Amino acid sequence: MERIHVARLGGGHPRTRPDHLGGDKAYSSRRNRRYLRRRQIKHTIPEPKNQRANRQRRGSKGGRPAGFDKTIYKRRNEVERTINALKNFRAVATRFDKRGYVSHGTVTVASIRLWLRP
Repeated sequence: MERIHVARLGGGHPRTRPDHLGGDKAYSSRRNRRYLRRRQIKHTIPEPKNQRANRQRRGSKGGRPAGFDKTIYKRRNEVERTINALKNFRAVATRFDKRGYVSHGTVTVASIRLWLRP
């Protein structure tokens, strides 16, 4: 996440912190959540059943439940389906391009073709 830099519209230093992060149950560890809280990044990550059961078993020492918004989590599905649609293009799926700018152009062309698809 330290390598993420998004340019600002009005100029100035690029943003290095996303507004919100969505992840699946595999990213629900204490370490990941602590990292996101320390960087003040809002997140929507579901809590697996075993983690929820362990927390509830500990009672008041288990801490409070992790916040979770179902409507935000459902948007994650759109992103995954788009990435899978991009992988239908052989050049994107195989990552044959060696240079970053060429690979970026390949993904851009594939995105445009998806967008223009009837």
